Amino acid sequence: MNIKRHNLVTGVAVGIVFLVVVVICSLEPNSVNDESVEEVSDKPDVPRAVKNWPKEPLNLGQVSGVSVNSALQPVLFHRADRVFDQYSFNSTNHFQQLHLGPIPEHTVLTLDPQNGRVLGRWGDNLFYMPHGLTIDRHDNLWVTDVALHQAFKFKPGELTPVLTFGQRFVPGSSKNHLCMPTSIAVASEGEVFIADGYCNSRILKFNAAGVLLRVIPNPPEFLSLQVPHALALIESMDRLCVADRENMRVTCPRAELYRTQEKLEPALTIQQPDMGRVFGVAAKGKLVYAVNGPTSQLLSIQGLTIDPQTESVIDHWAPEEGFHQPHAIAVCPNGSALYVAEIGPNRIWKFELVPPKKK
Repeated sequence: MNIKRHNLVTGVAVGIVFLVVVVICSLEPNSVNDESVEEVSDKPDVPRAVKNWPKEPLNLGQVSGVSVNSALQPVLFHRADRVFDQYSFNSTNHFQQLHLGPIPEHTVLTLDPQNGRVLGRWGDNLFYMPHGLTIDRHDNLWVTDVALHQAFKFKPGELTPVLTFGQRFVPGSSKNHLCMPTSIAVASEGEVFIADGYCNSRILKFNAAGVLLRVIPNPPEFLSLQVPHALALIESMDRLCVADRENMRVTCPRAELYRTQEKLEPALTIQQPDMGRVFGVAAKGKLVYAVNGPTSQLLSIQGLTIDPQTESVIDHWAPEEGFHQPHAIAVCPNGSALYVAEIGPNRIWKFELVPPKKK
């Protein structure tokens, strides 16, 4: 009887141990998978070049600007047969080719996001040397012209600007002048940031009516910029990220879209040995996608994924064919794709933003 009872107890114990082992084994793979999913979900979307896009040649000039409208259509700003080089301006920053008049071709093109076909075009006989282009949440189009030393706001479908910043063909450093402005960022509540780039190396902040609110940098703010070439707003962080080209970095001062308890928060600064001269920046969530340009034979021309919060570059990317002279970058409003414009060879790239592969 004792032997039977002992065998029964032993059998039950073995059975319990076996059951526990089975349960643990069945849980461990799911736990690992959950961790993998969590780790992957924390990583940024990876740009993957769309092959054979656009389907047909676009016959573009230097593509200096790109943005995406609410219909997810990329809009390009290009220079037709005009070239921006060391001979374009004299020592006092005046445009040397005024005798050519405005560019007679259409300089603004709207493309089909599926195949790259031209859906609309305008901007003939308006601009002398296109540079930056931004589309806000209301589909207003904002552009800068470095030859005119001006920036403009156009409402959808209109060919006459409703706002003009700077004095036509008159470079200057006063609050009423611009000098070769490069880029514009527009907040959801209407504040406007203009990178007064090549000469003044400053950023001007205006309200929606065009009234100057702030100059960046402004004492006691310590921030030395050298050719702020592109802008990207991260409103949730109250940061304006700047492609500080000749300083070879991205720096993100406070945008001051809303008040915080910290009055003198320093700029977040991302600078690494392989960044090179940063030409374009675009925000997606709390991350920044950027492109650099020719800097040194030792540095790759590539895309960069940046986390301003940790002040670090967290990914590098490029198409298989490689970049040559990227100049601008834009992310779709829904975050599904981004576009990169180049000024030599003159072209536009489309990248899908896809989750990273599991390792």
